[in-house]
Amino acid sequence: MAVIFRRAPLSTPLPLPIFSSSSNPLRPQVSFSASAASACMEAHNQGRTKFMDFPYVSAPHRDLMLDLVSTLENRLGSQLLPCTLPPDVQYYQNQTGTASATLHVRSGHKPSQIDFILGSWIHSELPTGGALNITSLSAYLNSSTDAPNFLIELIQGSPTSLVLILDLPPRKELVLYPDYIQTFYEDTQLETRRQVLEKIPEVVPYVSSSLYIRSLVSPTAIMARIDTGASGPGRMEEVVKSSINPIAKELLEIWLDRCACEEREVAEVERAYLEKRDGLVKKKTIEIDLGMSLPRLFGQEVTDRILESLQEFFTA
Repeated sequence: MAVIFRRAPLSTPLPLPIFSSSSNPLRPQVSFSASAASACMEAHNQGRTKFMDFPYVSAPHRDLMLDLVSTLENRLGSQLLPCTLPPDVQYYQNQTGTASATLHVRSGHKPSQIDFILGSWIHSELPTGGALNITSLSAYLNSSTDAPNFLIELIQGSPTSLVLILDLPPRKELVLYPDYIQTFYEDTQLETRRQVLEKIPEVVPYVSSSLYIRSLVSPTAIMARIDTGASGPGRMEEVVKSSINPIAKELLEIWLDRCACEEREVAEVERAYLEKRDGLVKKKTIEIDLGMSLPRLFGQEVTDRILESLQEFFTA
């Protein structure tokens, strides 16, 4: 699942407590609420643990994702709320157990510039043998800034084949705002990172079959296919560790320094434009991404549950 562009609710209310037949109605209510809160917290902790396991990928791949998630959450710190997705959305499977996935979403506190961060992994056994493994991490800003978002996704169809998508997707039409290109893509030298990666012999450009997705990424987007072929899985692990890892970390640090943690003045009329554009992108993502890929992997019942929980994130 290419979870590419998504706002999250600030909180999910706990179930309302009910009174027992005790003569003192307050005591049972407090006890029930504390118990419910504890159970809810435990369930969410279990969901986070499953997400942070990244159990089906190589050690370098896992280390990369753990480092990125940790860096993002540590730097943003108090700006983020806990994940409030239902437990059966934080981790879910298909009926046969051949496909499983996690979702981890944390909203930003107001008046933070952070809209939300979203991480996920998907594992699906292939009918022909082997497995498809997708790991992704995205971070989205709200309309108080017009700075780009952050996106990384690694799609691995075999131990020797990997597709990497790494970008700071713009939130404005670049042809109309040359200063935007200068600030976020030229001054930060993002193009040099893309060129360094493409010099690796096993790396070739990756072209998405979706024209819509191709229209959303930046001119400096890293969209690459890595195929280590006869060199085997060991060479793939080396590329992930020595090349993808440092470049991905550099881009995340750039995003944190120049986008997430730097304020930009946005006029009211521009905020309205950003809200409309962001909303359209999120809506389209549900239609062409989640709505099409999830049913094939997890069936319609699971898909409906996931989409219902994520609807707020995409349309708010």
